[in-house]
Amino acid sequence: MPGFRYQAYNLDGKLQKGVLEADSARQARAALREQGLTPYRVDVIAANDPAGGGRARSVALSRAQVTQLTRGLASLLEAGLTVEQAFNALIEQAEGERVRQVLAALRGEVLAGNSVARALATFPAAFPELYRTLVAAGESSGQLARVLTRLADYLEDRQQLHARLSLALIYPAIVLGVALVVVGALLVYVLPQVVQVFEHAHQRLPLLTRALIGFSAFLRATWVGWIALVVAAIAALRLALARPVPRARLHRFAWRAPVAGRMLRHLDAARLAATLSILVGSGVPILAALEAGTGVMTLVPMREALATAARGVREGMPLARALAATGAFPPVMVHLIASGETSGRLDAALERAARQQQNDIATRLAAFAAMFEPAMILAMGGLVLGIVIAILLPIFQLNSLIGK
Repeated sequence: MPGFRYQAYNLDGKLQKGVLEADSARQARAALREQGLTPYRVDVIAANDPAGGGRARSVALSRAQVTQLTRGLASLLEAGLTVEQAFNALIEQAEGERVRQVLAALRGEVLAGNSVARALATFPAAFPELYRTLVAAGESSGQLARVLTRLADYLEDRQQLHARLSLALIYPAIVLGVALVVVGALLVYVLPQVVQVFEHAHQRLPLLTRALIGFSAFLRATWVGWIALVVAAIAALRLALARPVPRARLHRFAWRAPVAGRMLRHLDAARLAATLSILVGSGVPILAALEAGTGVMTLVPMREALATAARGVREGMPLARALAATGAFPPVMVHLIASGETSGRLDAALERAARQQQNDIATRLAAFAAMFEPAMILAMGGLVLGIVIAILLPIFQLNSLIGK
């Protein structure tokens, strides 16, 4: 039963939009009239035109929407519902118009005889290649519900990790921003106002005060240039990241960074282990799994290391030894993979490795936040204290002159 996107007027004369299912456009209009609506426009939802303009490839869903859809589909399939029934239930439950249209288009593709993975391919912006590869593996192995469940777990874990990273960086960013605003206000506005009081006092200002006055004048004269420099730096960074060679150089620089580089390497390792766990557990050959795993890694050096490891596996090396030979992956992860290869439970070992890497990242983030926040507060407090002292020193000198 195809889906239809409609626009209809209610009894109050207000235009309503939505999606419904019917055998034909005539039945869709009749169903709207039964609901007390006056049809204005009824269009069939084609799988290649979910938004009414041939824009299927540009239709995107948020991470939360994709995760919720995956979890819902996995739960319904595990409960014994068919794919068609599962999509029907998801369409009824969907809150957003875009999600409802995407689900209706996917259902139409499945009813037309296509597989779920092929239906998902009509929305590459919403469902990336790795997602579709996992779904295709689940369909070919007859374990679609199980694969979707593990995929939903993976998406939820990735979302939680992203939330942890955001929370760990939000507070320091706020503290830094407020401190910069306060320091800037003191240097650009407060300090010149206070200094005007001593201009006619004919006394030599302290060195610290004179230095801050000079720095304040420099900032007031060049603040436009500094803003332009920051904007130009951001634009140059975005342009460099859009080109392969500069992006690779920047990634290598970040990869070698003492603290941030280690964190980024562990993040890529965690993504790779989780992805390989689902792929290998779904019956995907290890070489194909390694090729698909390249898509989830962020740093160019990590992708190159994985490509080198894949060549080693292709030549007959065990996965753990191939990964260890690159020197790019954490030793604990390598040892867990080696244990899984020995026991024949590689997928379970990869899942444990992913969990271990995520826990390690969470621990490092907590330690970073615990050290960085007070250090930043102390540094900014010391800077503000220096400015206040520079302002107060001339006042102290003036008081001592008056006392004499």
